[in-house]
Amino acid sequence: MSVDLETVRRVAHLARIKVGDDEAERLQGELNAILGFVEQLGEVDVDGVEPMTATVDAALRRRADEVTDGGNPDKVLANAPESDDGFFLVPKVVE
Repeated sequence: MSVDLETVRRVAHLARIKVGDDEAERLQGELNAILGFVEQLGEVDVDGVEPMTATVDAALRRRADEVTDGGNPDKVLANAPESDDGFFLVPKVVE
């Protein structure tokens, strides 16, 4: 598969990127190199290889799902510049 200059300009337009003519030619070469690499990946024999989401088998450590009082809310709120009724008060940022 090969990318022409018109396709480069169309992709740049869709991505809302301003691309000049000299830059479009450079991007054409880069996109063609990327697509060539992707085509090479299609030649790899992956029969019998299970799909995976990571290269290392790992499991998340889980804690017991227990209801707690959250620790020490008074100590936590002592760090807040302003609080009210057990909650942090933050300044309004959207009008």
